[in-house]
Amino acid sequence: RAEGARGMLVAADNAAEAAVVEGLPVYPVRSLGEAAAFLAGQADISAVPSGGLAAWERGPHWPVDFAEVKGQEHAKRAIEIAAAGAHNLLFIGPPGSGKTMLAQRIPTVLPPLSFEEALEVTTIYSVAGQLDGQGLITRRPFRAPHHTVSDYGLVGGGANPRPGEISLAHRGVLFLDELPEFRKTALEVMRQPLEDGVVTIARAAVSLTYPADSMLVAAMNPCPCGYRTDDRHTCTCLGPAVQRYRARLSGPLLDRIDLHVEVPAVPYEDLRGGMTGSTSAEMRDRIGGARAVQAVRYAGTPCRTNADLTGKLLEEHCALGPDEHAFLEGAVHALALSARAYTRILRIARTIADLQHAERALAAGQPVVQEAGHDGADPVAPAIAAAGPIRVEHLAEAINCRALDRERL
Repeated sequence: RAEGARGMLVAADNAAEAAVVEGLPVYPVRSLGEAAAFLAGQADISAVPSGGLAAWERGPHWPVDFAEVKGQEHAKRAIEIAAAGAHNLLFIGPPGSGKTMLAQRIPTVLPPLSFEEALEVTTIYSVAGQLDGQGLITRRPFRAPHHTVSDYGLVGGGANPRPGEISLAHRGVLFLDELPEFRKTALEVMRQPLEDGVVTIARAAVSLTYPADSMLVAAMNPCPCGYRTDDRHTCTCLGPAVQRYRARLSGPLLDRIDLHVEVPAVPYEDLRGGMTGSTSAEMRDRIGGARAVQAVRYAGTPCRTNADLTGKLLEEHCALGPDEHAFLEGAVHALALSARAYTRILRIARTIADLQHAERALAAGQPVVQEAGHDGADPVAPAIAAAGPIRVEHLAEAINCRALDRERL
């Protein structure tokens, strides 16, 4: 279309994919003979209706909802924080506590894909040969590879390089269940893509770069038998066995995960009760509001969300008052927090403050991000002021979302 083409002839199986592009007639053909006959005016082929923009405007349909999850309100709150700031998230809990059920519903609360993002995701699936004749992908991806996946399967590559699971989860969620069971080499190779948002595969003849900007959600048991934190079962694991199990996850990998959340077994009272808590739509509204504040705040900077904050931007947008400094200093000494943990607590607290602003604005029926006045004022300033500063309550909740740090006591 950019080159001024009047139309495009493609294999019939790729017609829906090609028809994503608006304003370019797509003619499906099943053989070279049919293509030649069409070009010679000897055959009539109808163009495939364009379905790109219309499919995106319809939006995704989700068959699952967070209202179906009984109990686990603490975990739902952690998911809301993680989704609002694009933070990576680790669930720690016994078997059957609902870790997988929670993770499967995270895409339902993420903001809808923009049209440009939908094109990005569709392009990746096209390169990987996984479109299966469909057109534009309008759902945020959710990829959950088994722990036996190879290094190439997870990050991409192979003799004929193709995108891996981390690229297929671009703009969506990569869920790694039973995280310590994955091959350590695969997890270590994944560290850099998690940091940079891209995967680079170098070969003698070619170097390929695939997008890999996904939200990592992982789950693990607290010990090899799984019942260390479950009062209803007796844990059979000795201390050294637990240490070896935890040691399968390197410090640098855990440093890239902002939230560590305990997911306890669901009590019977919650199981027998009806559906309670927020729906996916309600959570999505609050998350979308927090993302809107961040979009305005970080306009013109390398940051896209709070998870990207670093350096001067972190100091500027996560400034603390005297009370907040005193509280955080006490936590750092008591928990022996590292510099990375300190940074992540600030990022999480910034997201919690943004969520609080979004929730209050939605409850009052006001716009989440204030528009600039007609006096030519900078539109970024009102959004930053509207979100409010980080308070002690935000820092306390952020520390509560770092379970592995608290275990050091």
